[in-house]
Amino acid sequence: MKYVFRPRRKVASTIATIAKRSLSFVPMARGAAEYEIGTTTGWMTAEEIVRHPEFPSADRQLAARLVKMHRESPRLARLKASHRKWLMTQAMYALCMQRVPGRDASGLNATRFIEVVTSIGVASRNTADAFLKELLAYKFLQEVPSRHDKRIHILDSTPLSDRAMIGWFVGQMTELDRMDGGSRVDACVQNPIIFRRAQPRAIEALIANPAWRYPPDSISHFLSSELGGMIIHEFMLAIADIAPIDDRIVVGPANILSLAEQYGISATNIKRMLKRAQEGGVLGWDGAHGRKILWLSQRFLDDYTWWQAQKFAALDEAFHFCVATASRAT
Repeated sequence: MKYVFRPRRKVASTIATIAKRSLSFVPMARGAAEYEIGTTTGWMTAEEIVRHPEFPSADRQLAARLVKMHRESPRLARLKASHRKWLMTQAMYALCMQRVPGRDASGLNATRFIEVVTSIGVASRNTADAFLKELLAYKFLQEVPSRHDKRIHILDSTPLSDRAMIGWFVGQMTELDRMDGGSRVDACVQNPIIFRRAQPRAIEALIANPAWRYPPDSISHFLSSELGGMIIHEFMLAIADIAPIDDRIVVGPANILSLAEQYGISATNIKRMLKRAQEGGVLGWDGAHGRKILWLSQRFLDDYTWWQAQKFAALDEAFHFCVATASRAT
């Protein structure tokens, strides 16, 4: 699939604003110039990422970002809370990146979006249509009038959704920089077209990757539930030591009622997720009633980190590929 992009004046300043917080702790061992054509060092594979000693720390930092994002903007965070919504949101935004002003056949419209999400089995036509209407109601999408035919309903991202997606992308680049001392964030600030090219390329690769498209059984029921992914992020943040003891990683006390209140879901729903995982042998509890300590199995942690590594690897490949072509696009 060939992607065509349009420049936006505010993208560069938005990336720079969001990146300022990240750049304060990104090690700058290599300059942004090293990412120029012919001098890239290559991206990290999923195998390299999952074995990297800094990966657990990077994943925890990313989990902290997502938890903070949810607390600050729950409505926006819910667009990526389940795996299905994550795929729909990312596919929607990738289509927005294809829009060329004046070309009504390009970019995002309801027909094209429904065709994409139904073809990959993410949602039904009615669910996809309702999802777009929800995005329009919350000002995450806007209608763009056609110059040629008023019957055509062109959809595009808004400054709100642009900031959210750029923030997500900068967060991923920040953690990749943390692992290898790179300067991806700096490169994206200098040339914002990298983001606009890399996001669709990475999402297309992830949709085509069965290891990401179909999460392992040990975590799939969390990810298929509304906000189940956020529960996993809470677990990752609570782990003080990832070293297993008898094939178990201690999470600590888990207050189900507090989690239910924080994420606006029922305690019964969370208990159902935990019970299913416990029946699968991937988590459990130690201690007496009132002092129970949650633990995760090594398999749960391995499956989760391998799944996450797929995303990081796709984004890193897309970044390096798009840096190598950005000068021509500019």
